[in-house]
Amino acid sequence: MRQWMLKYGLYVAWLISIIATVGSLYMSEVLLYEPCRLCWFQRILMYPLVIILGIAAYEHNTRITRYALPLVLIGGSISTWHILEQKIPGFAQLAPCKVGIPCNFDYLNWFGFITIPMLALTAFVLIAVVLIIIGRGAQDQASDH
Repeated sequence: MRQWMLKYGLYVAWLISIIATVGSLYMSEVLLYEPCRLCWFQRILMYPLVIILGIAAYEHNTRITRYALPLVLIGGSISTWHILEQKIPGFAQLAPCKVGIPCNFDYLNWFGFITIPMLALTAFVLIAVVLIIIGRGAQDQASDH
């Protein structure tokens, strides 16, 4: 499994970023869900990953992990904060959205916990796990040589 991940992991991370990007565009452009301020920050951190990870996968450049991982970790942190704002009323009062749709508004709430920021967090976490596995595998291969 580890060898497979080292060989194809960048493609997996790239595919996850594509799905997240297309999903967010579908929700805003087709379903007409207006993104809140925190949604925009998550998009700002996810959208470039499509390009960065796509190029890295094409070139099989495992060094990209050190550049992509900060985007993923910051995006995941924003998603976590967004989830807290939606699910815990006190968090929404700490830094309320002043313009547009409120950040604690739920367009989507499947099974009581699957929300748009939860979907974004899932994508960020999956990409982070893949990038960490790739990064460690690349370091192990470099130390073997």
